[in-house]
Amino acid sequence: METASKDGTSAPQRNLLIADDEQNIRRVLEAIFKKDGYQVFTAENGVKALEIAAANNIDVLVTDLIMPDMNGVELLQKIKVKHPGSVAIMITAYATIKTCVDAMRYGAADYITKPFDVSEVRAIVKRCVERAAEQKETISSPSAASSKKRVANAFTEPASPAMKHIYQMISRVAASRATVLVRGESGTGKELVARALHQQSDRATGPFVAISCAALSENLLESELFGHDKNAFTGALAEKKGRFEMAHGGTLFLDEIGDISPSVQIKLLRVLQQREFERVGGTKTIKVDVRLIAATNADLEMLIKQGKFREDLYYRLDVIQILVPPLRDRAEDITLLVDDFLDRFNRENGRNMISVSPEAMLALTSYSWPGNVRELENVIERCIVMSDPESTVLIPAMLPTMVRERSLR
Repeated sequence: METASKDGTSAPQRNLLIADDEQNIRRVLEAIFKKDGYQVFTAENGVKALEIAAANNIDVLVTDLIMPDMNGVELLQKIKVKHPGSVAIMITAYATIKTCVDAMRYGAADYITKPFDVSEVRAIVKRCVERAAEQKETISSPSAASSKKRVANAFTEPASPAMKHIYQMISRVAASRATVLVRGESGTGKELVARALHQQSDRATGPFVAISCAALSENLLESELFGHDKNAFTGALAEKKGRFEMAHGGTLFLDEIGDISPSVQIKLLRVLQQREFERVGGTKTIKVDVRLIAATNADLEMLIKQGKFREDLYYRLDVIQILVPPLRDRAEDITLLVDDFLDRFNRENGRNMISVSPEAMLALTSYSWPGNVRELENVIERCIVMSDPESTVLIPAMLPTMVRERSLR
């Protein structure tokens, strides 16, 4: 659906998802944003919000920080897995610096305090809608310069021997059709490995489709992977293509593969063996040409012993295995990653923090990074967002206390 812009041209309608357990808050925000021309979805809790996000494109998530079944941080992280170009805004009743910093550290682009000012809320959402549009444009174009630069920095010019070895593996196996299993701790950059494999393959002009198997329930995951026919289940009002069909001619990346249910494991095994499947509720056999890359931080061998993961599926996935080391074991790469994050977050936030002081870099390279590359990324974004707009050098005072004071052990 499209709406008319100020210059008379048509623009795609933007989708907002509001998650709050207070009905009055939902009603007020829904009325405000519908009047502004947005498509608005509302949810009384995190579970309902995830169901809506599974069935609809989401540009901006506006979520309460405190909800009974799932807090706002958990919700925004799960929705960003399905909609990586989406932008999240946190609603909080506690207008403190710590609350704001924590919200942005965990992925929120901005925050709204209760009670809120309508004009301020509208301005915040407008900014975030524009940011979401820019992010989705970048994500939808695998050849975009920023996407290429991010993958290149991580895997074509690594400083550490461990990452140089991984790059060599990527170069060797990218052109093949073999399934790849990427293993490593959470936040190490397993999806970047998958994207590098895709971009160096002869499928680079095709789609790269990613999905987190842990973010969806069994029924939703089956529908997301294989699609469904009209009336396949309650709420299936139209035919829907699954991720396998969307990735035809390209690459499908399944993150957190260890979390899929036994029934979905069986269907996935068939696709890997025969390259065909049926949609949920359908009888037509669909053939696909997809290169599959899976990732996990789980101990799959232990899951096999416990009867939670099929051994035959494991061997289908583990044709080629790439183990991504934690950031604490490759501190040589931190400087390169910091430069990349500075460049990206400067552009996204209109800042000009072009360098890092020697003292700050020493703190960054000495910290153990339990959250790996993702934690480093969040810290750099926080430094840029919370610093004086005129700052050009990242100094130790901008870093979280734990980064300044803790060192590798």
